[in-house]
Amino acid sequence: MSSQRTEIPAEEIRRQQTICLRLRERFAAMPHAPLAMVDTYGCQQNEADSERLRGMLAEMGFGFTEDEAEADIVVVNTCAVREHAEMRVLGNVGALSHTKKANRDQIIVVCGCMAQAPGMAERIRRSYPYVDLVFGPQAMWRFPELLERRLAGRKRVFEVPDEPGSVAEGLPVCRKDGVKAWLSVMHGCNNFCTYCIVPYVRGRERSRRPEEVLEEAREIIAGGRRDITLLGQNVNSYGKDLDDPVDFADLLCMINDLPGDFVVRFMTSHPKDASEKLFRTMAECEKVARVIHLPFQAGNDRVLKAMNRGYTRDDYLKKVELARSLMPDLVLTSDIIVGFPGETEEEFEDTLSLLERVRFDALFTFIYSPRPGTPAARMDDPFTREQKQARFDRLLETQNRISAEKHREYIGRTLRVLTDGTGTGRSGFPETTARTDGGRLVRIPGELPLGVFLNVKITDSTTWALTGQPEDR
Repeated sequence: MSSQRTEIPAEEIRRQQTICLRLRERFAAMPHAPLAMVDTYGCQQNEADSERLRGMLAEMGFGFTEDEAEADIVVVNTCAVREHAEMRVLGNVGALSHTKKANRDQIIVVCGCMAQAPGMAERIRRSYPYVDLVFGPQAMWRFPELLERRLAGRKRVFEVPDEPGSVAEGLPVCRKDGVKAWLSVMHGCNNFCTYCIVPYVRGRERSRRPEEVLEEAREIIAGGRRDITLLGQNVNSYGKDLDDPVDFADLLCMINDLPGDFVVRFMTSHPKDASEKLFRTMAECEKVARVIHLPFQAGNDRVLKAMNRGYTRDDYLKKVELARSLMPDLVLTSDIIVGFPGETEEEFEDTLSLLERVRFDALFTFIYSPRPGTPAARMDDPFTREQKQARFDRLLETQNRISAEKHREYIGRTLRVLTDGTGTGRSGFPETTARTDGGRLVRIPGELPLGVFLNVKITDSTTWALTGQPEDR
């Protein structure tokens, strides 16, 4: 696939908008207002894609429901990163056969990364005959056109072209959260880690123009959202395909300079591209949270090379040291894969020792899951699932201890938090949830307004959360 950046012409986007209006007129003739359900799996990028899917559905005249049985259209936006996620999606798609049987006019859509994975579209075609429409991430901007084509005839529609992908601006967005917002700054990946299917299903790296990102950021801020997360498979590669000399650190500065009281986060960063300029920008920009998700995946150099990660253990440790020297209060999280093909016990011990040395605030940990079509899926793997599970359990035990210790260090401190949710605490009484600038979960007894920055004194902690009281209470 070519890596040349392309952008969908504005007239093509307008054509999709015209189709939305035609479908709106069609659905207006229904005996009831049409309802859509969008079911999302996987990463934050999928959440951002679903916001655009909902935006297009709203333009077509749909309201929304969380009940697949009452939905006139069910859109399943899928993930292909791990086998477990894939099997969960297929199980839930299988269950939709019952809603389709009860309502033969229901439209069932499967889209996203799993739909683009090698052989998956054909598997759905054969094994799930009630699925009406299948398309991958590169075709998402054509959702109105594809849906109209399905409604115009009895043939099912499958649109999973093997292409590098383009940038589609001007798609409508329907955000559910009133406090947080996802903001995609780029799409795709050029890294080709040997275990990862993402470059094959999301295409090549392509950056949005900074003026488009800034315009969407202004809309988000004007809408009252206070927590903005910039998204990309590797945000540190932002701008490499643009004509203008703008990199991700520059983009952070531009967003930081926008008026308003908000916090900016980003993910994900690839260690090989995390630069001193990025760390200095984070330290200098008051609205950029001092938190970075920097996946290291394995602590052994042979395994890192087999993964095609592009850095060594020492490279990673030097970047962590630099980042913390510039931001002593940095919150650092990471990803780890346990049981990569051929990883020995001694090599796994290198991962544990890196954990003890870096002392991450939190981890996202996974047992290696082979993805058909990736180089790692063809590698020899002499270790059993039971052996990998035993290592995984040791990893969790180590990180849970470190997380609990780091959280206890917050007790007695006053932190700035943003309220973002409500619920019921362990005592059975109402509580408000909030996030620190570093992304740590804080539970506050009582009901408080959402979307408000507060200074909270931390009074207690667990492995996974903090408890606090507002200073003025």
